[in-house]
Amino acid sequence: MAMPQNSTGENGFCFAQTLNFSRPSPPPGEAGRTFNNPSEQEACGTSLSNGTVSSGAASPSDSCAEPLCSTTPGKEETQFDEGIKYVSAEGEELACGWGGFTPGCIQLFNTSKGVLFFLCVASFLQGMTVNGFINTVITSIERRFDLRSYQSGLIASSYDIAACICLTFVSYFGGNGHKPRWLGWGVLVMGLGSLLFALPHFTTGQYKARSAAEVGICGGNQSLPCAQAASSLSSYRFVFMLGQFLHGMGATPLYTLGVTYLDENVKTNYSPVYIAVFYTAAILGPAAGYLVGGMFLNIYTEIGREINITPENTLWVGAWWIGFLGAGAASLLISIPILGYPQRLPGSQRYIIMRVSEAHQLKDGSHKKASDPDFGKTVKDLPRSVLLLLKNPTFIFLCLAGATEATLIAGMSTFGPKFLESQFSLSASEAATFFGYLVVPAGGGGTFLGGFLVNKFKLRCSGIIKLCLLCTVSSLLAVFIFFIHCPNMPMAGVTQMYEGSALPGGHLNLTAACNAECGCLQETYSPVCGSDDIMYYSPCHAGCKKVSENLRNGKKVYHECSCIEKTFLPGPGDAEAGKCTSSCAKRPLLLFFMFVVILFTFLSSIPALMATLRCVSDRQKSFALGIQWIVVRTLGGIPGPIAFGSMIDKSCLLWQDQCGEQGSCYVYQNSAMSRYTLIAGLVYKVLGTTFFFVACLLYKPPPPESAPGSSDASENGNCDLQEHKPSLPAEEDI
Repeated sequence: MAMPQNSTGENGFCFAQTLNFSRPSPPPGEAGRTFNNPSEQEACGTSLSNGTVSSGAASPSDSCAEPLCSTTPGKEETQFDEGIKYVSAEGEELACGWGGFTPGCIQLFNTSKGVLFFLCVASFLQGMTVNGFINTVITSIERRFDLRSYQSGLIASSYDIAACICLTFVSYFGGNGHKPRWLGWGVLVMGLGSLLFALPHFTTGQYKARSAAEVGICGGNQSLPCAQAASSLSSYRFVFMLGQFLHGMGATPLYTLGVTYLDENVKTNYSPVYIAVFYTAAILGPAAGYLVGGMFLNIYTEIGREINITPENTLWVGAWWIGFLGAGAASLLISIPILGYPQRLPGSQRYIIMRVSEAHQLKDGSHKKASDPDFGKTVKDLPRSVLLLLKNPTFIFLCLAGATEATLIAGMSTFGPKFLESQFSLSASEAATFFGYLVVPAGGGGTFLGGFLVNKFKLRCSGIIKLCLLCTVSSLLAVFIFFIHCPNMPMAGVTQMYEGSALPGGHLNLTAACNAECGCLQETYSPVCGSDDIMYYSPCHAGCKKVSENLRNGKKVYHECSCIEKTFLPGPGDAEAGKCTSSCAKRPLLLFFMFVVILFTFLSSIPALMATLRCVSDRQKSFALGIQWIVVRTLGGIPGPIAFGSMIDKSCLLWQDQCGEQGSCYVYQNSAMSRYTLIAGLVYKVLGTTFFFVACLLYKPPPPESAPGSSDASENGNCDLQEHKPSLPAEEDI
């Protein structure tokens, strides 16, 4: 019997032709609802293979069941009636709960929006902890536990190492298993990692700031001990590494299984918006981590103990551990509701039926193997799964494009604040604040906007890749802004001679006649801005002999500086602690185009993710995301900061001198920094553009027979992409 052609509900069912159902109706009593004819009963899903409603009411989210299945006129149906049990055709429990405990009150959250909320909280906590707290407190941890920079680098990289190790296993077995349980246990492990990370604070003795001799002014005690015995506290780095390893293990399911669980349980064209909201929460997490972590660092690490130093003192250690305790406890709590979700949400089966496969078609037809219900359930299928993905050129080039974008994101997030600090002569905190103002609206807004555009224009796989290509080309053009730069602030002995003449390139001369008798140490870097608007390496190098405090802004003011001449009156001038303020007229232009680069880079992130999900078969989605994350991390996320760091280090003018050993860079040459940033940006953006172009060129969509309007449309029912249209245009034209 024919079904009505224009039946539409909340989710926009439309049928371009009549749908005929030829299978026999099930035996009486199999469903608890009376049907007018077998076709209606089958349309309701009673004979579907993957799960339906077996009660007399529609599923909680099945708002389009009414156009397909008639009910008694005038009888109102409530969403949650007492005693209703949602099960699949195989008897699978679809109620939210833990084991046999499935209270009716929590079924209100057994919807796609409920899942999205809890997953957003989990991704927010992950971003806040790993990308926010860790980066904020790493300096304090180095100071507190006497760690070297390379040791703290190992702590940071332990997260990516753990993720790379676990991704294959989690995405393969979790993708074919109970995803909410994998997700819940992952969030729980992440919470344990945060608690473990805070543990060293409670197992070590109280921190006591070592008193240091006053250094800085000319004629002061310039002795500074170099040789320090290695502290046993440095062995706590292994505890921190283990905590980060647990963070990496726990977060692995979030961005593979979490994404596919959302994609499977919402309508196809709503999926980009849901995933964009999910990723936006993950981007807002680090911003909150920087803000909250910075607040905690203004509290002394030994709470309640009186101390006579301020947060500006180099010996200060803030309460770095509080954030990890709070995030760990919150992660443990949020894992409980996630563990209670069913393997499939009630009513989600219709989305699976509606969906038309857009998987790339292989010439040998081997892509059809992944459609086998038993495929991917054993380890024996793992090599074949990998081979199927490797034979998919669209997937491969999308992974490579993602790796190039990840390299830029990782590099800019690590060195973006340093770039602003050098170009605009800002303090580290001011640069971080500026960068935060750029990243939150550009990164968060771009991520959400990317998902919105895919949903708005109902883009299919080919159109999504073209959108990614457009975004990459736009950001490539904006990268050329790095042709311009702000000039370096003049610094005596570094960028110019003390007498004002130019300094030969590559040669430092911090000693002059005006400070020769001061006995200044190069280990003591504390820049001051002279009244002549020239920066000096330290008060001692400026020849300053007295110090006072500016009551207006709390900064130290140095007097009788023999290297500084007063502007109008003869005699030594003054200097104020800190860098000289830059009056670069190009600042607004640089900030605007940096905003554009970040916006378009993040704008392509969700479309690229959706293209990856669309170009592989449904049963390989989780595994494909896992493989993609491995490629992105190994080729982009891990080496990205190293590549950017090595290029930026080439522009260093003044290196730290740690008792004869080279330390970090104090002063960069702005022109060289912009030039190297431009080169890196152009190389990776050109590569990304090329990879997206090749992915689009090689993508082979399914044959037209499987599109709506053909005989296969009855089985797949995916005409939600083309409502009220008789046929589907070629995918390349969308």
